[in-house]
Amino acid sequence: MTTRLSPYELMEKLVSFPTVSRDSNLPLVDWVEGYLNSHGITAHRHYDETGEKAALFAHVGPEVAGGVVLSGHTDVVPVDGQPWAGDPFTVVERDGKYYGRGCCDMKGFDALAIWALVEAHQMGVARPLQLALSYDEEVGCVGAPPMIERMLEVLPKAELAIIGEPSMMQTVTGHKGGIGHNVHAIGFEVHSSLMHTGVNAIMASAPLIDWANRMNAENRARVPSELAAMFEPPWTTVHVGMIEGGTAHNITAKDCRFGMDFRVVPGEDPEEWSARFMAEVARVEAAMQAVHPEARIDVTPKFLVPGLKPEEGGAAEAFVRQITGDNASHVVSYGTEAGQFQERGYSAVICGPGNIAQAHQPDEFITKAQFEAGHEFMRGLLARLNRAGAA
Repeated sequence: MTTRLSPYELMEKLVSFPTVSRDSNLPLVDWVEGYLNSHGITAHRHYDETGEKAALFAHVGPEVAGGVVLSGHTDVVPVDGQPWAGDPFTVVERDGKYYGRGCCDMKGFDALAIWALVEAHQMGVARPLQLALSYDEEVGCVGAPPMIERMLEVLPKAELAIIGEPSMMQTVTGHKGGIGHNVHAIGFEVHSSLMHTGVNAIMASAPLIDWANRMNAENRARVPSELAAMFEPPWTTVHVGMIEGGTAHNITAKDCRFGMDFRVVPGEDPEEWSARFMAEVARVEAAMQAVHPEARIDVTPKFLVPGLKPEEGGAAEAFVRQITGDNASHVVSYGTEAGQFQERGYSAVICGPGNIAQAHQPDEFITKAQFEAGHEFMRGLLARLNRAGAA
């Protein structure tokens, strides 16, 4: 009989694969698929356009609709330049914590979900359980939508999805949406002593970045809606996190590249914010072209992540609350794949072990207590799925 690994052993194995978003996740996918197959579980893949990454999903229990999805992502953020105390891709237990890249975000949950899927298959649950492991969540949740579409084609449609992002095992029913753009301003180079005859791409970009500052100030000053007031901060934020450009201090910059990202409170439309930004881009571009007609600003979409909207009488929320006993209201400002499941007709909720404050940090960790709380949640989930006529 094939050995059934514990959640901790599964987490150790998953963390050992350095699935940074810029690299392939196929070695991890190969291993998980082989592990599931060894227990008689058929897994399905959906590859990205490069063929270097794949989502993996599986179904156990009756071949009927109405089941539960455990959803996680396989990619992690880079460790470059971070001062880790040891190897980021080896789980180390110290002071009641498990350290390793992804232990918190979110290979700890992935391990628990894989464990639960195998257990559900072995016990023969009355209600189906599905596993969904995506790619490229960390670069804008771009891997989940094609995975979900493929799941709907291949598997019986589940009723609800539990997205296991670190929430301290709280029942999170809402998160902000997000939209991001890559911006490339192209100027015209001249010697800086004659800057009035050239177009400095960096200086031309400055009004767009200042527009972000002004939008943040206006949004912060506005009285938030009742729904927006649940979030921290309770307004839509506009952010530029990286910028590069220029050749030398005495040349008007030919190029300037930066990202413009929005985290949008429910009730506001991310695409409307995008349209407002593009109107500002058009205004700045016209001023650039008045100096030199070849100057321009290219804007390409980076990501679009729908928000998770609290559901009235949501099946996912009710199911998770019955297991956790958590009856408080929780929302988060970070984006997840939950809104994408909800958009495709699943009832969705976020509930997973660990603290989001540890995500992406050097010496990322999940506490043993939180990991065990996640394990206890999975035991409760299996008990509910195993009840005859469970709903």
